[in-house]
Amino acid sequence: MILPEQLIDMGINAPKEHQRAISKLTTGLGLLFYQQHSIPLEPLPETMIDEGQTSPVPDILLYDNQEHKTPIIIEVCHTSGVNNDMKKIIRLIEDFDYGIEEGFLYDYAAKQWRKYTKGQGQMETDNSYSDVLQLDFNDFLLTF
Repeated sequence: MILPEQLIDMGINAPKEHQRAISKLTTGLGLLFYQQHSIPLEPLPETMIDEGQTSPVPDILLYDNQEHKTPIIIEVCHTSGVNNDMKKIIRLIEDFDYGIEEGFLYDYAAKQWRKYTKGQGQMETDNSYSDVLQLDFNDFLLTF
């Protein structure tokens, strides 16, 4: 995830395992949205949260096309980036008015999920279940 102040020094860090997790998540969620029409949020990889201005770009955002909001973001990282990405997710949810209700972090090296819910104050460990969508994101990593 890229915050505005990081755009100048931005570098690309996208190992295959990182991109593979993003691909599996967007594929599984995409099937539910585009084909089965069973979820109301469109999964979009590497997309700006706010197209009207320079904004963060999470690995995956789930967008509500009716409300024009992003209620869920997912960040995929390596264990060495977990702490910084957790801080970014919490900051995006609590300090900005993007409408994000849930933020998820998947550490592909440790195969561990973390979840942050708006107003909660701390990340939950080993939680990949979205209350907004009523589904478990980890299922997509196991299915494909």
